[in-house]
Amino acid sequence: MDTLSKSDLTSWIKKTASNFGFDLVKITYAKEFSEDKNRALDRLKQGYMDGLAWYTESRVNRGTDPQQLLPGARSIICLGINYFQPAGDYTPSPNAHNTGQIANYAQGKDYHKLIKKRMRSLVVEMSSILGKEFSAKWYVDDGPMLDRAAANRSGLGWFGKNTNILSPGIGSWTFLGQIITDLDLQADVPLKKSCGTCIRCIKSCPTGAIVGPYVLDNTKCISFQTIENKGPIPRELRPQMKNWIFGCDICQEVCPVNNIAPATNEPEFQRSSLNNINLFDILRLDEEGFKNQFAGTPIMRTKLSGLKRNACIALGNNKDKSSVSELSKCLVEELELVRGHAAWALGQIGGPNALNILNEASVHETAEWVLEEIDLAINQINTSIE
Repeated sequence: MDTLSKSDLTSWIKKTASNFGFDLVKITYAKEFSEDKNRALDRLKQGYMDGLAWYTESRVNRGTDPQQLLPGARSIICLGINYFQPAGDYTPSPNAHNTGQIANYAQGKDYHKLIKKRMRSLVVEMSSILGKEFSAKWYVDDGPMLDRAAANRSGLGWFGKNTNILSPGIGSWTFLGQIITDLDLQADVPLKKSCGTCIRCIKSCPTGAIVGPYVLDNTKCISFQTIENKGPIPRELRPQMKNWIFGCDICQEVCPVNNIAPATNEPEFQRSSLNNINLFDILRLDEEGFKNQFAGTPIMRTKLSGLKRNACIALGNNKDKSSVSELSKCLVEELELVRGHAAWALGQIGGPNALNILNEASVHETAEWVLEEIDLAINQINTSIE
């Protein structure tokens, strides 16, 4: 393989990566992503990345300079795997109004381990065929590498106005990975595509998180609030969260580029029983049940308390009185985080039964924040009665 030209070696790597199950393979050069660096630092200064303690100026500087990640780096192999699963034929159950939505990507197995394992296997295969040692590091989205910047420059896709990478034929339903290497490979060119005048994602975001084309305020994003935020969700955002309990797909679902997205061929990412999940079942879970049901999926990231918090908000937004009994149990049995959001949900549903439950809970509650939520919920119900 030492006699292969740069072009032939690049072609072989792309073919081999495809054989390992990667749907998209492109190459870019390992120079600094200076424009992306400046944009990321600007977002950081504006507070759009607040709540992500790990997203620092130092991380941005490191993640936009391949030489810091791998001294002597010459090329970046950009990879993508389609994870999309169409909804298919869905027949609503009698309790469909008490179901929650989980983002498409989180309904299969956790993608980090699978993608890293495949990238590692690809590097081993490359080393075996080349017959020589070379340097390589690989990353998914939990590493410092700005994955979308690399994907954009390699031509794997282009930036959508919702900040996701859009790839021809697949759209934005793609897990991204990168292998930085000191091999000299033939770089691809960026795509000459854009979203044009389309602003459907911006108009459709219920919380207004897409504050402008290509600019996302992380603090308003439903995905951030349901996953990364470990505390109370801001009251002003709760009504806009609808019944999303882990992540959100709205800005992807409305994107015209995604209209022709094919279903994934990867069994690990195919739809499970997590589609339209029963919210009452979520509220009834204990730690053991939570682990049994969600082990190996991205949902473990939000922890049981966060998932129950999100379920309470979804039930409050659904406003179905059949939820009152289940929510009332959360007021006396659960952690403070869950009690407070259960109180909010009861206030949204309203009615004499919810009011009586809240009044009783206020007598026994000791946590100041939960008492505030209970009082606000009681006032809301009393105001609606008046």
